[in-house]
Amino acid sequence: MIGLLGKKVGMTMVFDQEGLSVPVTVIQLGKNIVTQKMTKETNGYTAVQVGGFQVKEKRLNKPEMGALKKRELPAMKPLKEFRVDDLSGYNVGEALKPEAIVVEGALVDVQGRSIGKGFQGTIKRYNAGRGPMSHGSKFHRSMGSIGAGTTPGRTFKGLHMPGDMGNETVTVRHLKVVRLDAEKGLLLVRGGTPGVDGGLLVIKPSKTKWNP
Repeated sequence: MIGLLGKKVGMTMVFDQEGLSVPVTVIQLGKNIVTQKMTKETNGYTAVQVGGFQVKEKRLNKPEMGALKKRELPAMKPLKEFRVDDLSGYNVGEALKPEAIVVEGALVDVQGRSIGKGFQGTIKRYNAGRGPMSHGSKFHRSMGSIGAGTTPGRTFKGLHMPGDMGNETVTVRHLKVVRLDAEKGLLLVRGGTPGVDGGLLVIKPSKTKWNP
């Protein structure tokens, strides 16, 4: 399914027709220019490569820049592929129309890189419980048991333990499109989206149903 590339601007609020305050995330949509088409004969699958934002040439490596120059396209970054079944509606060098992919009132899935929190304990990382905070308990925020003794005599893989938190690819599903300004390239979705302000986001129409 085809999608759009954008950058997170920040959060604000707007008022709906009933006068209620709606928290929204403002997304600045990129140029979203089709830079390449992958065909079944050449690549073994059908997909469309889309360039997000125009950047300086030095920000791309030589293979990426050479492929764009071959098609007489400017330096674009990032370059992301979207799997599609029919390539007839896409032409290299043409920009995707946001209004043809997302419409006001529809649900979208937004993917981004979550904010890195560094090395964290189990309480913050996994919402684990803690011990008494009173004097003398000797068990405040440390972990409990990580496994039995003789049987099985080891710690199972996947156990919740302290470690790096965040900085992962996260998809928030079923966010409602509150407003779309195609001329200014702005998209407003209800609620929060992953990542920091200025971070890259991928917006796609939701495929899964809510409570099917």
